[in-house]
Amino acid sequence: MQLQEHVIEKIRKSLDIVDVIGSYVQLKKQGTNYTGLCPFHSERTPSFSVSPDKQLYHCFGCGAGGNLFTFIMEIEGMSFSEAAQSLADRANIDLGPSFAKNDRPNPNDQKKKQITEGLELLTKFYHYLLTTAKYGSPGIKYLKERGFTSEMIERFRIGYAVESWDAVTKLLQKRGIRLELMEHVGLIKKRGFDNKYFDRFRNRIIFPIFNMRGKTVAFGGRTLGEDKPKYLNSPESDVFHKGNILYGYHLARQEIRKNSLAVLLEGYVDVVRAHQAGVTCSVASMGTSLTEAQAAALTRMADTIIICYDSDTAGIEASFRAAEMLQKNGKVIKIATMPEGMDPDDYIRKFGGDRFKSDVIGASQTLMTFKMNYLRRKRNLSDEGDRLLYIEDVLRELTAQHRAVERDHYLRLLSEEFSISLDSLKKQLHQMSVMVQRREKKIAHTAPLVRSNRIPPAYEMAERRLLARMMRSREISDQVQDTIGGSFTNDIHQALAAYLYAYYAQGNPPDEGLFLQKLEDPALQRKVTELSLMPMSDQVDEREIEDCIRQVIRHSKSSLVADKEEQRKKAEQSGNYELAARLLSEMISVKKKLGHYQAEDD
Repeated sequence: MQLQEHVIEKIRKSLDIVDVIGSYVQLKKQGTNYTGLCPFHSERTPSFSVSPDKQLYHCFGCGAGGNLFTFIMEIEGMSFSEAAQSLADRANIDLGPSFAKNDRPNPNDQKKKQITEGLELLTKFYHYLLTTAKYGSPGIKYLKERGFTSEMIERFRIGYAVESWDAVTKLLQKRGIRLELMEHVGLIKKRGFDNKYFDRFRNRIIFPIFNMRGKTVAFGGRTLGEDKPKYLNSPESDVFHKGNILYGYHLARQEIRKNSLAVLLEGYVDVVRAHQAGVTCSVASMGTSLTEAQAAALTRMADTIIICYDSDTAGIEASFRAAEMLQKNGKVIKIATMPEGMDPDDYIRKFGGDRFKSDVIGASQTLMTFKMNYLRRKRNLSDEGDRLLYIEDVLRELTAQHRAVERDHYLRLLSEEFSISLDSLKKQLHQMSVMVQRREKKIAHTAPLVRSNRIPPAYEMAERRLLARMMRSREISDQVQDTIGGSFTNDIHQALAAYLYAYYAQGNPPDEGLFLQKLEDPALQRKVTELSLMPMSDQVDEREIEDCIRQVIRHSKSSLVADKEEQRKKAEQSGNYELAARLLSEMISVKKKLGHYQAEDD
């Protein structure tokens, strides 16, 4: 176990938490810490803080907190061993055989591990088949005809499934991969008449589908013949949840972070083509409606998001839905449009990558401009009635626009185009906004009340400040142990103090990150990060410590008096006057000590 702890500590000290979390969240320096939008709950104002000094993170909104390991476990849905392995790989550290021996085997982890190994094996296998002339000529011919470069084939690890019923099945058997697991992830199927497995992907171009870390979790196959369906995708499984995946994210992440800009497309072929055209901040929502998880991943990394879906009615409606979801976090949303009936793949093949960058992505419109153009198409503006309806449509959209400057901009456009006074448009918008607010208030009144954040009482704040100081100083911890011991009122504080006393007794140094790593309870880990990132002066004031100790002792003794008074009343009611007298004597003794602490304060 010692070696395991040594290796884990080595990983913790080898990686910078800002770099690791920064690959998932857009962080901005604020004083000594970094802040950003919390990846664990939806918010418009950043309340997520990362401390490079302490190597800890904490969200003051939802309470999430921890270190490198807890962050990866939470955001990737990993076990501790998986998170440790992932971080060790990142730090180029060999965990060694002792780690595997000491870590408790989890059947679920073992299942996922074998599935992941099988998927990685097939990614290499399909890619080998495509790039080997003996097997891959049909696939290479198709890709070259469609203009895919060798660089993109390598970058996205594109492969080819040969026209065979058992090429994959035989390989999996030879490598000892359990076939039922590969059936579960949709790569092979079982025949009904003889219960033998056969390959599901045949004579298809294979696009590996990667998770956010770049690990293959599924495949998409495009037929080279007349087979139906034209595109065949792996089903959802233990490792593949379509709503959590943004195709190409692991390749686009660095460019998105660099420019704080992301381009959202619909399918994996569009992403490959866009990257080839130089739009390397492109990702895809896999042809499905954008999910909250996908939207959160994008808004964590980019301030501006350009949606480039198909220009048909379904694509436009999907663009509006995605924009509404992305706008929740106060981001700038733009819409890129193409000629109707074309997708980015079609457009780039016909007009080239440079025109896609300049005439489609570069010419993207603000969401409001796009909506106005869309609403315009639904009305006959030469008709007076339709003109008025169009103006009302636009004003209705503007009621949801929170930026005053943008509202004014679009009102002026309406005023100039239709020769309507700006004042009358503002009055109309105000009336519509009031009606919307009334409706929202009515809904809010019928909704259950949510209790506002509680202001902690003085004794609880004193306990928190003491624990924060104790984690930074062994001497203060010893002082608190001698005076207070375990007499903290809050259960979590009491447990944390006990762990701190034991931590220092083992000879460990004052190090919040190391202390947190030795805790297994998530609630205690969250409390450690919360207390560690409390704003406090670096200089310790001895009077502050003494005041806090007195506050805690006074509350503890007041609680003790109240408990004994209740016990005394019950003893009297039951006729046990001897016990009642003894309890009264004890109360007097405690009250004398309590008076001593109150006198000190005076």
